[in-house]
Amino acid sequence: MSKAFNQERKYYSITEVAELCKVKAHTLRFWEKEFKDLKPITRKGNRRYYQNDDIQLIKKIHSLLYEEGMTIAGAKRNLKNSFKEQREDGSIQNVLEDLERLLAEIK
Repeated sequence: MSKAFNQERKYYSITEVAELCKVKAHTLRFWEKEFKDLKPITRKGNRRYYQNDDIQLIKKIHSLLYEEGMTIAGAKRNLKNSFKEQREDGSIQNVLEDLERLLAEIK
């Protein structure tokens, strides 16, 4: 029973994510310990609920480990560098948006 990834849903159970990402549930729990950015929401009874960002991160981790053949340490470094680049790009984007807004106000 293969479920399609639905961008409109907000939360997914660990079973659904394991099925979507083709990873076993115990592997996801292990990755939560290893990758600090993978933090699903926990609710009653410590049930894990993953959001779309978590699923994208899991797919990236899966790709790094299984397709590119990286070790966990290598995947951590790769993710750290990519997050750092995204933050830098985001701050540049924020500056550009502020400048555009100021220019629009001046006109």
